[in-house]
Amino acid sequence: MTHLATPGVSVAVIDDFEVDWSRGFGNRTAGTTEDVTPTTPFQAGSISKPVFALAVMRLVEGGRLDLDADVNDHLASWRVPTNDGWLPRITLRQLLSHTAGTTVHGFPGYPVNRSRPTVPQVLNGEFPSNTQPVVVDLLPGTQFRYSGGGTTIAQQVVVDVMSRPFADLMRELILDPLGMTDSTFEQPLPSAMAVRAATAHPWNGVQTRGGWHVYPEMAAAGLWTTAGDLARLGTEVMRTLRGDLSPLGLKQDTVAEMLRPQLPDQKVGQDFVGLGWFCAGQGSEFKFGHQGGNEGYLAEMTLFPAQGRGAAVMNNSIQGWPLRREIIKAIGREYGWPSSQAMHAAATMPSQMDFSGRYTNQDGVLFEVAQTAEGLFVQFNRQTPIPLKSGADGEFLATAVNLRLRFESGDGGGPPLAMKVLSSDKTISLTRVSR
Repeated sequence: MTHLATPGVSVAVIDDFEVDWSRGFGNRTAGTTEDVTPTTPFQAGSISKPVFALAVMRLVEGGRLDLDADVNDHLASWRVPTNDGWLPRITLRQLLSHTAGTTVHGFPGYPVNRSRPTVPQVLNGEFPSNTQPVVVDLLPGTQFRYSGGGTTIAQQVVVDVMSRPFADLMRELILDPLGMTDSTFEQPLPSAMAVRAATAHPWNGVQTRGGWHVYPEMAAAGLWTTAGDLARLGTEVMRTLRGDLSPLGLKQDTVAEMLRPQLPDQKVGQDFVGLGWFCAGQGSEFKFGHQGGNEGYLAEMTLFPAQGRGAAVMNNSIQGWPLRREIIKAIGREYGWPSSQAMHAAATMPSQMDFSGRYTNQDGVLFEVAQTAEGLFVQFNRQTPIPLKSGADGEFLATAVNLRLRFESGDGGGPPLAMKVLSSDKTISLTRVSR
């Protein structure tokens, strides 16, 4: 956490269809002693989308919405625009599975002290919106393209049909039935929750001015919650999927439909997006979940329904994205998740392996690795050698800078033949040329 300038983390673990534990680590704001507790709210970013999808499916079951009708049949305060005289027909099924061909990947949010657009203004790209108009520029129902803009259309559909404030609907349909007492879709955040919320930190421990951004695109990015509340939701989704009666209020077949491919060329066993959920694997290794990232916040939830296991991790620093994955992988190893076990076993190299040598690529980039009695070191250009320590899944981590090394052997194992250097969002691939 210190190395990645991440002040606070919220973690919860599901085991055998129960929330095993939830805890807070670190501080709500960098440089303070205000502890993160299990009830400290964080922004969940795009994990808002599958939570919203569950609410849509409740309305579908109740006959208030049609999953496959033209959304223009439901919309009143905004309409899907025409393109050069052509009017696209898109459905809630397509919007929830990111197959409607809509634009606008995500949203940056708005400072707390600035004016904010209405949802129709967001969809039209009108001032004071800070994103482009949401339009259909791919043939609907033919391919996946992630679109927070499409989710925002679905938000407007629900509000127009139900004639209720969006946050109130989400509390009634999902949050209250599941006992998610530390969660809300209200934007801006109510003062009673704001005084105990985690502060956003985009980079280097510097907090966002005003504490965080506000997201009128609530279905796509507006959920404030805790890892414990996300784990409660994940538990009830998995219980419903195995046929238990659940306060979630959905049928088993409905949840199963959310976890099926939505395009003809998508297959179970491949990575695909169902209705709101990212899915992968099959059989006992089938998993579903979602990641999220808002201004200064990251979150991830992973669920294994065959085992009734999973976890949710939230933090308040964009710089902490490697930490989020590290925690998820560690929980998987500890609790015996099948995919995590296999990944760990395949990636780990023997401790007596000789990694030393020169690694280069066709661009002339050169890294030198030295293995001494004091440990492993890497050197680039004229920089002082940087010490490394063992990390998860066979990686080696620098503590001085944001740097990871991943060594690669041939198909039959043996000494490393190549190396990847990962720093922030950049990956450099190198071949071992000498020892």
